[in-house]
Amino acid sequence: MKREILDRLQKARAAKQPTALVTDLTDGRQLLQADGDNLGELSLDAGQQAAVTAAITADRSGPLPEHPNLFVHVYNPPLRLLVVGAVHISQALVPMAQVAGYEVIIIDPRKAWANAERFPSVQLIDDWPDDAMTALAPDHRSAVVVLTHDPKLDDPALGVVLRSPAFYVGALGSRKTHAKRIERLREQGLGDDEISRIHAPIGLAIGAKSPAEIAISIMAQITQVLHGVPPLVKAGQPEAAPREMVG
Repeated sequence: MKREILDRLQKARAAKQPTALVTDLTDGRQLLQADGDNLGELSLDAGQQAAVTAAITADRSGPLPEHPNLFVHVYNPPLRLLVVGAVHISQALVPMAQVAGYEVIIIDPRKAWANAERFPSVQLIDDWPDDAMTALAPDHRSAVVVLTHDPKLDDPALGVVLRSPAFYVGALGSRKTHAKRIERLREQGLGDDEISRIHAPIGLAIGAKSPAEIAISIMAQITQVLHGVPPLVKAGQPEAAPREMVG
């Protein structure tokens, strides 16, 4: 690897930018794709470039499909789970997400809820949710869940997140609650395509009742979406069970 490529790769990884290093196994030429720029001696056609982009999105290193002489090594930033609401469900969800490899951040301006005693091993942000989300800039490696059940906190966060490339957005609440949320988000200027990204009621339909069970259903749905697995819903069965649990 040439020094200029190594330096750029290290810089991209430090900045947590999705990056891919493509190597031609026949002659050793390389190309680094980082932050929309290409660096190196190797040239790719449109199809090969699209395959590299797909590999980054899928977080999958290996030979490029239909181009076995080209090997792509993907360097993605860590998966992140951004949680709005330091509630009981969040207390159960945090360790599950951490075991699954996510960097977890809790956002809640209510310091009585968001404190180190309740969340000893996670970053806590007490800014207003829309300000926090803007600063955190959710990317395609970010999942976001809003769990406060309070429109004053959930809606501002959704207003930012739904305009981001976050791969998953989920919101707590029943279908009735979500219908009211949709109207409020439309008043914020969000379109139906943006609003339809919300998984609500949040989580897979596994009959979850307790905070821990709901956390399991949320983590399962995030995993399902991350890997592009279509939901398994029987005819006449709701996609998720209504949930009105607070905290």
